[in-house]
Amino acid sequence: MVPLSVLDLSPIVQGSDAATALRNTVDLARHAEEWGYRRFWLAEHHNMPGIASAATSVVICHVAGATKRIRVGAGGIMLPNHSPLVIAEQFGTLATLYPGRIDLGVGRAPGTDQLTMRALRRNLAGDDDAFPQDVLELISYLGPPSPERSVRAYPGAGSEVPVWILGSSLYGAQLAAALGLPYAFASHFAPADLDPAIAIYRERFRPSRQLSMPYVMLGVSVCAAETDAEAKRLFTSVQQAVINLRSGRPGQLPPPSDDITSILDDRGKAILDSVFACAMVGSPATVEHGLSAFIGRHRPDELMVTAQIFDHAARLESYNILSRISCRE
Repeated sequence: MVPLSVLDLSPIVQGSDAATALRNTVDLARHAEEWGYRRFWLAEHHNMPGIASAATSVVICHVAGATKRIRVGAGGIMLPNHSPLVIAEQFGTLATLYPGRIDLGVGRAPGTDQLTMRALRRNLAGDDDAFPQDVLELISYLGPPSPERSVRAYPGAGSEVPVWILGSSLYGAQLAAALGLPYAFASHFAPADLDPAIAIYRERFRPSRQLSMPYVMLGVSVCAAETDAEAKRLFTSVQQAVINLRSGRPGQLPPPSDDITSILDDRGKAILDSVFACAMVGSPATVEHGLSAFIGRHRPDELMVTAQIFDHAARLESYNILSRISCRE
């Protein structure tokens, strides 16, 4: 079994609030540390009423302060929304507070809609084609101080915070390979290009100061329960949330449905088949079989597991089941 990590979106469930979601995130992180998970990552999303981690670096600091050993990081920071210097200062500060425990995954998607992008940036002068240059600038701020550089990140310079490229297409794979950075592919929600992206990354990888060999992390949705039927019922919460989001109705995470097929049309079924093609849902035996097949086919160096489950206790149990499967391998 490859190392396991957690991607938590700090879900705000229907009838609850952001404060409860953030308390649950801390509780999950503490349990994940106890159960042997390697990393705990949080993601930047904006204008999403069901996600409490918009101020991602703030939440990372909160989680790192509530844990002792587990690595905490961003999966990820949407770099086009920010100045590379600001992100270097934020994560340099985090690395100063929690040395050896901070990761920085970056992506080029906005993590929101066009209107919110304008509110974040005040203008849309930013160019997606500038993403590689922004990544290089960010890495330079986090690397050894250079006498030629008149602008430096304080804190940040010399912190060597590990930078990851996040992606759901071939673009990120090519960039991560060219820069010699670890690569995290979002197969938990966009698995279509999984095989070619991994192949391109591994074939074209060029060693860097940060990384000598390719390192692939794959995102995967896992919903485990004592029975297949219960796991499938719990999984209907995130299925409904995805349908709502893709239909332009983002909202809080809904409770499970006893019969999701009754509320799905053909378009909804097609969306779920596409988004969750790599999901593992079921009893411990079912999930173990699915994970073994997935790992055997794609040979990831690490798995980043996400589980958006309405009931917090059931979410904890899903991650606990997965950790026990890992220990058996």
